[in-house]
Amino acid sequence: MPAKTPRLLIIEDDETIRELLSMTLAAEGYAQIYTAADGAEGLAQIRKCHPDLILLDLMLPEVDGLTICQMVKSAPETRHIPIIMLTAKSTEADIIRGLDMGASDYVTKPFNRKVLLARIRTQLRSREEQGEQDIYEYGPLKLDCRQHLATLDGTPLEVTAGEFALLHLLLAHPGQVFTRTQIVTQTKGGNYPVTERSIDVQMVNLRRKLGPLGNPIETVRGVGYRLKNRETP
Repeated sequence: MPAKTPRLLIIEDDETIRELLSMTLAAEGYAQIYTAADGAEGLAQIRKCHPDLILLDLMLPEVDGLTICQMVKSAPETRHIPIIMLTAKSTEADIIRGLDMGASDYVTKPFNRKVLLARIRTQLRSREEQGEQDIYEYGPLKLDCRQHLATLDGTPLEVTAGEFALLHLLLAHPGQVFTRTQIVTQTKGGNYPVTERSIDVQMVNLRRKLGPLGNPIETVRGVGYRLKNRETP
């Protein structure tokens, strides 16, 4: 049983799946479970119950799941909430689109209950651990995780959710080399058929947005990437 009682919100239009998820979570010891049968109700529940994690179907009436994800991640007061997308869509394009919208994890239907519960625990634990340090600084670059805001010389940087997660990973571990697989695992939840090329493209975009400060993000040939430690000459 969880040590805390986090608030979990299920946004799912299929009543059978919604009830199954509610019972599964309750049996695991989660006491604060909220549900919504469509996108509009889901948005209302987010404002009302301030969930610690959202289980989100993509194909919803009223407001679709991708739109909800985008709205949650674009608002300072909710962008910290981890979202696990739960959907029958399983192509690489669908997964990448969902993750780029800001989803923390992506579980396809039909799903294994034990695996889903493990993913939920991982996201809740990650949120607690990230809460230990909210702000990272690297020269003129500042990353505020609580506000989900990246600034360069005080000017906000327009970065995607995936780029923010990548920046967070590098700033939290300067000098450490990460393979592309590790980057996917530690910034997205892992187990996705994301290609190495997509990671490379994301890195190119991030470096471009950082300008000269993108130079300390080094490519380690045949391995992956690392952020040069500032103490290293």
